[in-house]
Amino acid sequence: MNIIFMGTPDYATEILSEILRNNINVLAVFTQPDKPVGRKQVLTPPSVKEFLLKNHPNVPIFQPKNLKDSTTHEQIRSYKPDFIVVAAYGQILPKEVLDIAPCINLHASILPKFRGASPIQSAILEGESESGVTTMLMDVGLDTGDILEISRTNLADKTAGELFDELAKMAGVLAVSTLKNFNKITPVKQDSTKATICKKIKKEMGLFDFSQSSAEIYNKFRAFTPWPGIFLASGLKILSLKMGDLSGEIGEILKIEKDNFQVATLNGSLKIFILQEPGKKPVNASEFINGKRLKIGDKLC
Repeated sequence: MNIIFMGTPDYATEILSEILRNNINVLAVFTQPDKPVGRKQVLTPPSVKEFLLKNHPNVPIFQPKNLKDSTTHEQIRSYKPDFIVVAAYGQILPKEVLDIAPCINLHASILPKFRGASPIQSAILEGESESGVTTMLMDVGLDTGDILEISRTNLADKTAGELFDELAKMAGVLAVSTLKNFNKITPVKQDSTKATICKKIKKEMGLFDFSQSSAEIYNKFRAFTPWPGIFLASGLKILSLKMGDLSGEIGEILKIEKDNFQVATLNGSLKIFILQEPGKKPVNASEFINGKRLKIGDKLC
């Protein structure tokens, strides 16, 4: 079996690694161009490229700015792949590429829910009880192709970071399964009436206040950990919290313990463990309370 792989971030790297471990022949890899990173804008290769250069230097790497050029189409076609496997590549595949070979996408949701750019965060934000990975046959739509296989996991109290890691490993295993069993799988059309679309996560989406419900704030915290985090209008960032068990006036400090303090929300409370003020280092609950000389009944806003 000969494939071309298209992917860019850590999620894609985990999938590619599992494919290579299973002795599936990767003819070439397409990934995004190197990008300037950090304050010094150091030109940095994407995760997939770094992985290949270190572990599989003989695999050809291509980094086109886009896939619209006919020269790129001919380049892909010249490899005569059996499949093109796509995982968080970061570009839309034009019909010219889709027609070269069956294109299998590893989407980090249980389709048709959460089509689009932020399926992992969106599942947590919506309070879903489970998430997963879907392999699908790509078409010209946005995550609208026929479903091949689905792997599921319980969401529990997982953060987006934890779920990213778990789903990446699941996706690698699922990719191998779909490739090896492709001829035995009957594709299933998606029920578009049940589809939801999720957009790219932006930093300002981390803003919250205690007038929201406990579940809403907690889910936002989980969905936006590690990035962009959640923060109040004052810039105070909450780095660690759990659901509380008290109630009171919105924003009121209800209880102070050694490692946390509880703050009232719209319908309950939250236990806050670690905080960070703008331009300062993170501190634990007791340091913050003592430093601000806060007491029960004071407002956190």
